[in-house]
Amino acid sequence: MITLTLAEIAEVTGGTLHDVPDPEARVTAPSAVDSRDVVPGGMFVAVGGARVDGHDYVPQAVAAGAVCVLATRPVAAPAVVVDDVIAALGDLARHVLARTSATVVALTGSAGKTTTKDLLAQVLARHGETVATERSFNGELGLPLTVLRADTSTRFLVLEMGARHIGDIAYLTTLTPPKVGIVLNVGSAHVGEFGSQEAIAKAKSELVQALPASGEGGVAVLNADDRLVAAMAEQTTAQILTYGTGDEATIRATDVSQIDGRAAFTLRTPTGTAPVTLQLLGLHQVHNALAVAGAAHAVGMNAADIAQALTEAKPLSAGRLELIERPDGVTIINDAFNANAESMRAALHTLTTLANGRRTIAVLGEMRELGETAKAAHTEIGDLVADLGLDVLITVGTGPNINALTNTTTGSTPRIKNAETPEALLPLLNDLLRPGDTVLIKASRSVGLENFADLLRT
Repeated sequence: MITLTLAEIAEVTGGTLHDVPDPEARVTAPSAVDSRDVVPGGMFVAVGGARVDGHDYVPQAVAAGAVCVLATRPVAAPAVVVDDVIAALGDLARHVLARTSATVVALTGSAGKTTTKDLLAQVLARHGETVATERSFNGELGLPLTVLRADTSTRFLVLEMGARHIGDIAYLTTLTPPKVGIVLNVGSAHVGEFGSQEAIAKAKSELVQALPASGEGGVAVLNADDRLVAAMAEQTTAQILTYGTGDEATIRATDVSQIDGRAAFTLRTPTGTAPVTLQLLGLHQVHNALAVAGAAHAVGMNAADIAQALTEAKPLSAGRLELIERPDGVTIINDAFNANAESMRAALHTLTTLANGRRTIAVLGEMRELGETAKAAHTEIGDLVADLGLDVLITVGTGPNINALTNTTTGSTPRIKNAETPEALLPLLNDLLRPGDTVLIKASRSVGLENFADLLRT
């Protein structure tokens, strides 16, 4: 990372130094918004919130080794005091990015962002030093924190961009103007916030609108198999590079198959063809891999190198089709980081493929933020559970959406059980599980199942 003096931070942000004995003291380690993530030499960013105020955790941050605090008021510790911490953090990101020569590769989509980001970071790392978003830090705080980890040797900055409102991605692109922009898909995630898929598409299209023209190196990597994404080609002056499974796509997958729940295919690019066998679970990962291949092609990697890097890339983020094998032969698929209709369908298909005839148990919680589409979406997923012939469905929670999961009229009705709370789920599963079972755990993050799989490991 590029080290910054406290005086420089104050100058860039328009802030004022308070309780600073040495303005030339340097921030030499990554910054953090959680005092538990502070490391010696870092900066603590004290963000005020509706329930938690970061200013209250300054003592813990200083004890952990924070050199200074970015705050909105004096905190009895070395601090740069600013009017707006989030805006100041954005100013610092712009400042640091300007001191690097990194190519910003940004991606967005309704589903698969973090998995694709993890793949892309591993692939581009073979082509040059790469810094990428950690976990799912894809908003107005997480994105600047990622940029602050870059330095003059960083060649690629891989940034995941999320949105809950129109304008969110547009703002993020003002902090880190992208050269390559990937749009994965437009699905149902956050449709309750946006109101329609068309509105979601409008929000995602802000990424391609921010790209430079093709003559200035801008490249939009678009999913040709998603009509709303493909239509974004009309909203940018950047070069268009499409990916998909159809003949019209520039980056294509053919000969698609599955081996032990993992996808294999032939990658076809303008620089040649090469075989790929992914280490990630799920047939839907083919499109995520093609998006990565498109971006890698855009920055100069050839087909053989891309295919080898994709084949060697490992799953990095927990809670996203994370595979856990218990000593007693129970296989757990932990996909509880979040859920929407698209990711739920993909996870259920992965469960049946991976089980390969063994007993299947789906532990499903509510898909939230779906607005008026919620009941229909849950009914659709319940029908899919039946159509796939799953053996057991365990619902977690109560209410009309949970009821909709069980009111199926198609397929073969699974054995159905309910845990009204996550706390009631563990004893229920412990009584039910037997060696050889394959279990999927899937729900929106707010349901509270994100860390549940750890309780089942042994």
